[in-house]
Amino acid sequence: MTVGNTPPLRFGAVILAAGASVRLGQPKQLLQIDGQPLVARAAAAALSAGAHPVVVVLGANAERIRPALHELKVAVALNPAWSEGMASSVRTGLQTLAKTDPGIDAVLLTVCDQPAFSADVIQRLFAALLASGRGIAAARYAGRNGVPALFRREHFFALAKLTGDQGARQLLNGDPERVAAVDLPELALDLDTPGDVERWRQRS
Repeated sequence: MTVGNTPPLRFGAVILAAGASVRLGQPKQLLQIDGQPLVARAAAAALSAGAHPVVVVLGANAERIRPALHELKVAVALNPAWSEGMASSVRTGLQTLAKTDPGIDAVLLTVCDQPAFSADVIQRLFAALLASGRGIAAARYAGRNGVPALFRREHFFALAKLTGDQGARQLLNGDPERVAAVDLPELALDLDTPGDVERWRQRS
């Protein structure tokens, strides 16, 4: 992607979609939003914004979810250790990304259950990353930085060393000087429970 006269920055995407959706009672990845399963909608947004390659990390219910991605040019990575937490899926996604295209300059890290996620969101993050000169651009909502977030290559090693279920939270909120934050309050809603789904459908 290019902004103004800035040389293009090649970026891939890792979409975390390995969870079991216990609180929802069904695979959230397959919830229909605007006529698309959430997981396909997130992948299509990343592709539309110019991410290549796009890696979707599956774990629980992988065989049920995989067909939703058949029409999209994405790589599916299976994380057998998905129950260990989000960090294991980040590692799985980065490993697949490195095998597919080891020369990318940045990676978009995101989840599949934010219904307000879109290609426009990615473009705003990308513009902030380039304009700021910082190593990370992250969405800011609910009083803190979160995903989706773009990480320059210098942070790949730190991402690969994450552990537990906190994902990249420490990288995104530990040092404000390294993060360009983009206010995106609409991303505060993710679809974890039946109540979340109902709130989204009422507002949309």
